[in-house]
Amino acid sequence: MNAPLQSTSDTLRSTLAALLDGLPPTQAAKAVERLIANYRGTTPTDAPILRERADVVAYAAYRMPATFEAVRSAFDALDAAADWRPAGHLDIGGGTGAAVWAAQDVWPGERATTVVDWSQPALDLGRELAATEAVLSDSVRWERGRIGVHDTPEADLVTVSYVLKELTEGDRGVVVDAAARAATGAVVIIEPGTPDGYARVIEARDRLIAAGFHIAAPCPHSAACPIVPGTDWCHFSARVARSSLHRQVKGGSLAYEDEKFAYVAATRFAPTPAPARVVRKPQTRKGQVLLDLCEPEGALTRTTVTKKHGAAYREARNVEWGDGWGGDSL
Repeated sequence: MNAPLQSTSDTLRSTLAALLDGLPPTQAAKAVERLIANYRGTTPTDAPILRERADVVAYAAYRMPATFEAVRSAFDALDAAADWRPAGHLDIGGGTGAAVWAAQDVWPGERATTVVDWSQPALDLGRELAATEAVLSDSVRWERGRIGVHDTPEADLVTVSYVLKELTEGDRGVVVDAAARAATGAVVIIEPGTPDGYARVIEARDRLIAAGFHIAAPCPHSAACPIVPGTDWCHFSARVARSSLHRQVKGGSLAYEDEKFAYVAATRFAPTPAPARVVRKPQTRKGQVLLDLCEPEGALTRTTVTKKHGAAYREARNVEWGDGWGGDSL
């Protein structure tokens, strides 16, 4: 009897777990703690953080599952382009390739893919991980180069995930512009779901619109973000299964954690965005559900869906933070 096929996320998780077998737990935990401290600080764009294999293995085991889930959630929100499948993928600053695995999960199949990063150990590990997935092993190129300066090839889909935080303000603009020039179909940019991560996403969003792109997600419009700067920020959440390394470093007992992220997905073609986007966790009360929505007119509203709305109420009870919401359901 054949064993059941693993999902892409399960394959990635088991492969990462196997990598840790040869790395002492205390060394892995110390490497993660040091690398997290570096990522939270100010890092020059010419100084790769991931310098050695031990660094890369520890950080990949700790961060790749969360990056994978956040990027996959952003891809899933591209329901504005439901019939679109990327023919090629360029991952700028992709390191060990979490976004490549996410693309394979959402759009299974072989496509020409290039990962560009400045850290050779990260690229080497990414190649090693991809070798465990038949489709990825033959279709992904791993190229070393300083992002924004490296000659980026054109691709249908261009991703920049958890990269802008590492760059100076000037270099962030260079990288976003390079992504816009390279993308023939869509650009997806993901950052941590913090106020400053959101601010970087908004800067990138403005540059993409100026370059002629249409916003496909999360916003159901290409108008200015309705959030007053400094008063709030737009972000979303993806659930991540915790590894033993997560528990060791964070001392947590839960089997999962929630990865908060901010993102923008923009397309060269005119999309059909969701009628509205749920931008906060829905509040379920007796006989009603409160939904905070970003509307296609570029406004934030709160909608109350009650039992008298019938099918819309049943839909609202199942809707999740980040989902599209059918504005004509009421």
